[in-house]
Amino acid sequence: MDDNGTHKKHKGGRHPKDDRATFRYSISLRAVENAKFLSLFEQSGMNVMAHFITACIFQKTITTVKIDKAAIDYHVKLTGLFAQFRAIGVNYNQLIKILYSNFTEKKAAAYLYRLEKQTIELVAVSKKIIELTTEFEANHLKK
Repeated sequence: MDDNGTHKKHKGGRHPKDDRATFRYSISLRAVENAKFLSLFEQSGMNVMAHFITACIFQKTITTVKIDKAAIDYHVKLTGLFAQFRAIGVNYNQLIKILYSNFTEKKAAAYLYRLEKQTIELVAVSKKIIELTTEFEANHLKK
């Protein structure tokens, strides 16, 4: 080590801020006001309550995000249903290949007739699903 004072000793810790926030204020809220304040804070999506308060005081823009659990659940179940429709389509193609390769044309046609009736019912159900989805989006999802 240098004894002539050219070596600076490391102080440690973080560097001090240029403009520290040293002024503190205190407010008191009633129970109803506090509940409203907490709900606004949660809707804002901010992590620090002090930042939310300063944004409210100085009228900065505060974004609130509302998440509709029912819409998310509906979307998840609808996605699962479409995955099942894709699986039915794959099975449909495999079944037709097996019918024509393993059975006579007359027997394959009889099975295909039954399959066609089931497919028509499936199309009716899918149209009803599309109708209900459009109704749900119109009534519950506001853009």
